[in-house]
Amino acid sequence: MLFTMKDTVKRYRALTALDHLHLAVQKGEMLGLLGPNGSGKTTTIRVLTGLTKADAGEIQLFNKNAKNGKSAITDIRRRIGVVPQDLALYETLSARENLEYFGKLYGVRGAVLKKRTDETLEVLGLTDVAGKSPKKFSGGMKRRLNIGCAIIHKPELLILDEPTVGVDPQSRNHILDFLCEINRQGTTVLYTSHYMEEVERICSRVCIMDAGRVIADGSVEELTRSVIFEETITLEVKEPAPSLPEKIKKIQGVTSCNVENRAVTVTSSAGSGNLSRILEVAAPYVILGVSAQRITLEDAFLALTGKKLREGDA
Repeated sequence: MLFTMKDTVKRYRALTALDHLHLAVQKGEMLGLLGPNGSGKTTTIRVLTGLTKADAGEIQLFNKNAKNGKSAITDIRRRIGVVPQDLALYETLSARENLEYFGKLYGVRGAVLKKRTDETLEVLGLTDVAGKSPKKFSGGMKRRLNIGCAIIHKPELLILDEPTVGVDPQSRNHILDFLCEINRQGTTVLYTSHYMEEVERICSRVCIMDAGRVIADGSVEELTRSVIFEETITLEVKEPAPSLPEKIKKIQGVTSCNVENRAVTVTSSAGSGNLSRILEVAAPYVILGVSAQRITLEDAFLALTGKKLREGDA
């Protein structure tokens, strides 16, 4: 196990940010950490990286306990890369100088630093602007450089907190493809985002937090299967007769059937498995198409937390 957090508690006066949190990540995983605002995600990252001290619990990274002294903490921090939500760049330095500065902070020097700087600029598509200040960069370029500063020392664990906020679609795709590549090369990634589709795209496992605890843990497929939803099937029928919905409503488990133009929408209770029976009733008609509603990670998140992931979502 790369790191474990057991019974981790963090309180801020009357507020319990982490409530006996259990979280474990294996080497090589790409873990998506989701939760509504105030769920404890940021506190989890701060405690994990040593920026905030937990009030109780056991935390181990790389088989080391942060309580074992300064040398253990120093070793742990050198093996972690952190990409904060707020940009951590020096605008008086060029892109290359930013990378070199952060590399030196992690103990990278000389020819190794130059090689890694060149490699990082190339892989993030910033070679052509290496000598320019980030204040002249687009939002997406700044985000890429921000990631570069966190991976210049080749960390074993990369933690990213909302790394694509405010970036254009092209830069977002570049960032996500890059994260998948370094994960394939062995870097373990802990990824938080308010963009559910990003987590679905890149993460092999998802943990959903609420009220300082992990309330669901598994692959996207496992999480969507774990939540009970009604089943919705839509048939496109060339000339649906008025009697068709009445016949469909008699099928066991069907809760509603509505017709609008050529679309016949059928809702059944969860687990009914009514597709074959619905098609059998509709067989005398010319069926132009069939579609079933896909349960998404966002559907599961809403069902588990009762909240939208992004503020302002209707």
